Amino acid sequence: MIKIDRNNIIHKLFKYIAIILLFISVLNDFDFNYLDMNYFSFNFIHILIFYCGLKKNINLGYGLIFLAGIINDTVINLPLGFSSLTYLLICVSAAYLRTITLRPSLLKDLIYFLVTILVVNSFSYILLTLIFSISLEYENLLINTFFTFLLYPLFTHLFNFYERIILRKSDV
Repeated sequence: MIKIDRNNIIHKLFKYIAIILLFISVLNDFDFNYLDMNYFSFNFIHILIFYCGLKKNINLGYGLIFLAGIINDTVINLPLGFSSLTYLLICVSAAYLRTITLRPSLLKDLIYFLVTILVVNSFSYILLTLIFSISLEYENLLINTFFTFLLYPLFTHLFNFYERIILRKSDV
């Protein structure tokens, strides 16, 4: 008879929580418009991908990020492969920062994250408006970029807590 250890299953589930969060975020496409908060939106997926690309302990993998982008494109009706390209640009940027950094610090990561999301969002805006003729409100894109930048330290601390508490216990 097979004995199922409940703690083992829960620890395995917590080990893959980053992948689960990525696909829930992509499928949900949650926005604060439902809460009547007009000038507050952020991109959790960008934060998650940048953080996971920066840390070696939580690995999403390029294939999963590409698949999440394809799913995101179908959910929010963007040209197929567009979100995958932006997600992979963020991931490659974070991996580059990981390789050149000798001593990581939150301030350096935050500044590099700001530059990365500014470049990726500018790239997205240019491609969507000029090539695909999709109209975007520049003000909403700037607000989204600003709050994504501001919330990065909060989510970094939450992810670091997750790494210290959950991942260390599950590896034992």
